[in-house]
Order: sequence, then structure tokens, then C-alpha cells
Amino acid sequence: MSVVRVQKLFGGINLTWKKLVLFSILAGVYTAVMAMLPIAKNTSFADITISFEVWILFGILIIVNSKSAKDSALKCFVFFLISQPLVYLIQDVINHSNLFLTYYRLWIPWTICTIPMGFIGYYMKKDKWWGLLILIPMLIFLGLHYSKFLGETLYYFPYHLLSTLFCIGTMIIYPIFIFNDKKVKLTGLITSLIIIIAMSFITLTNRTTYNTTLLTNAGSMGAVFDSSYKVYLENEKMGTVYIKYNEGLEDYVVDAEFKKAGKTNLILEDSNGNKTIYEIDVKTNTYDIVKK
Repeated sequence: MSVVRVQKLFGGINLTWKKLVLFSILAGVYTAVMAMLPIAKNTSFADITISFEVWILFGILIIVNSKSAKDSALKCFVFFLISQPLVYLIQDVINHSNLFLTYYRLWIPWTICTIPMGFIGYYMKKDKWWGLLILIPMLIFLGLHYSKFLGETLYYFPYHLLSTLFCIGTMIIYPIFIFNDKKVKLTGLITSLIIIIAMSFITLTNRTTYNTTLLTNAGSMGAVFDSSYKVYLENEKMGTVYIKYNEGLEDYVVDAEFKKAGKTNLILEDSNGNKTIYEIDVKTNTYDIVKK
């Protein structure tokens, strides 16, 4: 997409009410489909169903293409008033679920908040330094999303990579294309870069991990062991495993701290060198384990 086309998105669209309603319906339908597609589960395409980064983009595009602060507030409100219920109603009709009554209520406060946010957000178009102060909370919010997605990408590459890049891209694009004043534009860009660098450092020094119990002595997997046994992963880069006594179970268990998802072998070895091997497939907050 060329710079000219991106610039047109940020203020060059004649956003009529007809277009807004159509936009709202398409956003709701797309989100519902991504929520239901099994192939999209735990991927960047399904992130729109549980996080805000794409909805922030939608909101900003509505704001910068509105004709007044009142117009911006009303259009943001109507967009979310239409799109969010659709996400749940479509799933309820197809899956015979009850998501609208159980989950949509969580979106009601956010939908109401779009009125003042849309109204205040419009003043970014005035191209003043205080317009950047309006944008900065959204940049910080995006930075938190970026940190989360980066951690998930490092843990289960390439899952959520697109969402990670999306957050970086929009944090850079917003100050560049919302503002015309060079000083405001540059300050905003520097602010975004500082947030990206800070969140990257925090994430890289606090890596996402998955802690779980893999085996229980004499449990369903048929493993028999005690403190005299050794346990280890064939691929040590995936994390660490260890045997400990669980007070609650009053027995020994094999616990794990995974730093990466993937497949490897878990090897349980007794004091005579006899080995029992289990194949494990570690995913996001879940795993499959099979005795080989």
C-alpha cells in the first residue's frame, strides 16, 4: 500500500452514515467468522476476537474521517453498537450458544466510553501538541498489546507474529499520518519507538512460560517413579522438567516449565539407566503426551 493511499485512510475518506453502517456489519461478521474457524484458533487472525489492537485502528479511522467532534463521537458509538453485538449474535445463531447474554455485557461499558473517546479523539485533527497527548494513551495501550503478542510469538513461533508486527506498524503509522506538524509528528514517532523498545526489553527479560504437571506417580500414564529417578527433555531449549513431592497429592510428580512450544521427548530414567520415553506436544497452555 502506497504512502498516498495510507494518507487517504487518515482523513481522506467521505465517511457517510451508510458507509459506517456497512463497515460496522463487515467488522462484526469478520470477527465472528474468525472466532468460529478452527484453523484460526490461537493465531493472529483470531486475535481480533479477544484483544483491542484492530479495534483501536477502526476507532482512529472513524475519528480522523469524521467532520466534527460530535460526528466522531456518534459514529464511534454506532460502529461499536452494531459490530460488537453482531460478533456474538452470529455465533449464537450458528453454534446455538449463549454468548450474547454472557459476554456482550462486558462490551457495554466500552461501547458507552466510545462517545467521550470519539469526541476527545477528534481534536487530534487540530494538529497541535496537545493532540499528541490524546494519542499517547492509545500508544501505551498498544505497547501493552505488543508486549503480550511478542511474548506469545517467542514462545510459539510463528503464532501471533502478524499481531506483533501489526502493533509495531500501527504505533509508527499513527503519529506519522494523523499529524501534519513536523515537530508533533517527530515527537509522536519518537514516543512510539521508546514504547516499542521499552516493551521489547521488558518482554525479553520476562519470557512467557507455561508451567504444568506432566506426570503423576502411578497415574493415568502408567509412570512409576520417585526421587531417585532422573527426568529430562530431549530438546532442552524447550524448558526444564523436574521431579518433586506434591504435598496435596502425597506423591511424586513431574513438573515442567516450558519456554517454547513444540514437540520433543520426555525421558524418565531410573537409577539403573532404564528409560521410559514419552512424546509430548506442547502448545499454548496445553499439551499432549503419549508413551512411546
